[in-house]
Amino acid sequence: MMEEEELEFVEDLDAILHLSPEVQLAIEHVFPSQDPLDRPDFNAVEYINTLFPTEQSLANIDEVVNKIRLKIRRLDDNIRTVVRGQTNVGQDGRQALEEAQKAIQQLFGKIKDIKDKAEKSEQMVKEITRDIKQLDHAKRHLTTSITTLNHLHMLAGGVDTLEAMTRKRQYGEVANLLQGVVNVLEHFQKYMGIPQIRQLSERVKAAQSELGTQILADFEEAFPSQGSKRPGGPSMVLRDACLVANVLDPRIKQEIIKKFIRQHLSEYLVLFQENQDVAWLDKIDRRYAWIKRQLVDYEEKYGRMFPEEWCMTERIAVEFCHITRTELAKLMRARAREIEVKLLLFAIQRTTNFEGLLAKRFSGSTLTDVPGKKPETPLEPTNPFLEDESEDNVSEKDEDLDRPKKPKAPENPFHGIISKCFEPHLYVYIESQDKNLGELIDRFVADFRAQGPPKSGTEEGGAVLPSCADLFVYYKKCMVQCSQLSTGEPMIALTTIFQKYLREYAWKILSGNLPKTSSNSGGLTISSLLKEKEGSEVAKFTTEELCLICSILSTAEYCLATTQQLEEKLKEKVDKSLIERINLTGEMDTFSTVISNSIQLLVQDLDAACDPALTAMSKMPWQSVEHVGDQSPYVTSVIMHIKQNVPIIRDNLAAARKYFTQFCIKFTNSFIPKFINHLFRCKPISMVGAEQLLLDTHSLKTVLLDLPSIGSQVLRKAPASYTKIVVKGMTRAEMILKVVMAPHEPPVVFVDNYIKLLADGNPETFQKILDMKGLKRSEQNSMLELFRQRLPTPPSGPDGGPSLSFSAPTPEQESSRIRKLEKLIKKRIQ
Repeated sequence: MMEEEELEFVEDLDAILHLSPEVQLAIEHVFPSQDPLDRPDFNAVEYINTLFPTEQSLANIDEVVNKIRLKIRRLDDNIRTVVRGQTNVGQDGRQALEEAQKAIQQLFGKIKDIKDKAEKSEQMVKEITRDIKQLDHAKRHLTTSITTLNHLHMLAGGVDTLEAMTRKRQYGEVANLLQGVVNVLEHFQKYMGIPQIRQLSERVKAAQSELGTQILADFEEAFPSQGSKRPGGPSMVLRDACLVANVLDPRIKQEIIKKFIRQHLSEYLVLFQENQDVAWLDKIDRRYAWIKRQLVDYEEKYGRMFPEEWCMTERIAVEFCHITRTELAKLMRARAREIEVKLLLFAIQRTTNFEGLLAKRFSGSTLTDVPGKKPETPLEPTNPFLEDESEDNVSEKDEDLDRPKKPKAPENPFHGIISKCFEPHLYVYIESQDKNLGELIDRFVADFRAQGPPKSGTEEGGAVLPSCADLFVYYKKCMVQCSQLSTGEPMIALTTIFQKYLREYAWKILSGNLPKTSSNSGGLTISSLLKEKEGSEVAKFTTEELCLICSILSTAEYCLATTQQLEEKLKEKVDKSLIERINLTGEMDTFSTVISNSIQLLVQDLDAACDPALTAMSKMPWQSVEHVGDQSPYVTSVIMHIKQNVPIIRDNLAAARKYFTQFCIKFTNSFIPKFINHLFRCKPISMVGAEQLLLDTHSLKTVLLDLPSIGSQVLRKAPASYTKIVVKGMTRAEMILKVVMAPHEPPVVFVDNYIKLLADGNPETFQKILDMKGLKRSEQNSMLELFRQRLPTPPSGPDGGPSLSFSAPTPEQESSRIRKLEKLIKKRIQ
């Protein structure tokens, strides 16, 4: 029964002491403990098994029980102490709460007393300041009344005086008085409901209207629309009248300006009518000379009559420009067939000169408020007079395209104000440039045929063709000239012409003059250059032809870079809205094609020269070679051809080093696979023959590594990319020969050695190796079957298909093996 009661007690205690994980975690954080008895997942059985792991440990059970009882007593004492300490906590808390409530009540009473005192103080201040506010309001109203009465007195007196001075035409005094009356009247805008004020306002408006009518009549009398101008200079009355017009309605000022300018330019319309000889483009200078004289005459006679801020001189010039543009446009439409290029350029040049002169003399501030005229859309800043005048006489190569950009020129507000009328007729200029460029290309072709290709050993060899620089100098001249005429659609049309003749230059001058092989006299077809029969003599390019190819390559490179700069310059000159239509990418691709074709010609020429030597290698009886000697004759032949061609190409491409590197890489990528293919044709091969071929292969590898600097006095390290290609390709050739040299017995070792050295899972390659060793067909079949069995299972590639990958030996390891092989060969020779 006792045991059952204890079990029930334990179960009740577990239910009471079951804590949530959050509470348990907080307890562990506040009271960390490593004692197993404090763990929430305490297991009594496991704890007892820990205390008594074996039967022998039960001998200490009494000691363990005593320790646990002692620990229980200590826990009981601690619990008892804590419980007793908490007996008086509730009473102390209630007492503290009562004291806090009393303190809050006292604080609330003090706050209420302070609030009552503040309200009493505020009421006292209001009573004190009430009289002061009344006095302030009285003072402000009195001041306003006095000021208004003064203004009213000034307004009444001013209106009377204004009316009297108006009748007497005393404009000098009226100008100042009218401005003051208008300013005073503005203070009475809120009093317009008072009849007397409204009456004064109407009298001011009537006086202004009368002044406007009177001033216009005075100007009409002084400068009548019909007949000649009144003799003598302007009067002081009109000068003062202009000052009054500044204060009146702006329409009065605009009417005065309009009538004066119309009367001042009436003679111009008569002198330069459409039926007059001086009206045509060849005498356009006379128009500008006439306005210059008129402006000088105006400054002398009327400069002081009009206020300076009216800018009358500039207004006359601007109105002259608008009239001239309209008249010239009408005249050119009527006589369009008579317009020639030289005449058009002459007229445009004189006009742009005049526009530049206006920009230097005037600010252009009146262009936005010319009466009856809408402002011209401001064009891009392409003032021709801000360009260097010497650009038209440039005879050097296209150096100005390579110059750093100039700071942006200040905008010319008068640009196009007259010259815009020539834009519809610029097709004449564009057609002329089309014709001139066509003749220029034909002259280049004729000069090239007459002078012939550049000579080897001269400064011309490998240099840029002079015609290229001449073409771009002419392009620069046309571009600058056209940008002065227009920055709109004519520039796009000129760009199209440029594109046309850049392509013609690329095909007629560059590609058309690339040397052709004797087997291809009909035209240049790169793929047919090496279609010669094996073993036959292949016609090589002469030294002059090699120099010509290099010269064409250098010229194409220059054209490529300069065309890109030309595109940037055209985009700077053309309107922003048309920039996207400037695109010379197709022409740059054409020059890139010429460069690629030139490099391919050089590669295939050297490659074809080496073909007979490789053919001779494949026909040699390698099975009957008895001893290893120096390099074979075919190696000497290959090296001879390389030493003949490469120094010439390198010297002629000194200014285009990157293309010489491309030539070396392309030749190596072509020669090495061809060499390996011919190597597979050498069958059967004896052990000594394989050693001789290995020595030859190493010799070719050494020559190829030195190819970029062969025959040069200046030793320059080959590019890393090129060296990597040579080492990778020739190492494969060496590994092929090492496999051939290895014994084929036992077959398993031979197959494993092949897989390790060549890392090639293609059975066809393995078949070629067996052919080179001269094995019988039955032996080859068993070898091939064994090879297929010994191939490692390839992992699946990204596409799910098989993907063979073998770890090939590093180039350093192979170089070490080859050096050992060379030492072995030398010992055999000795």
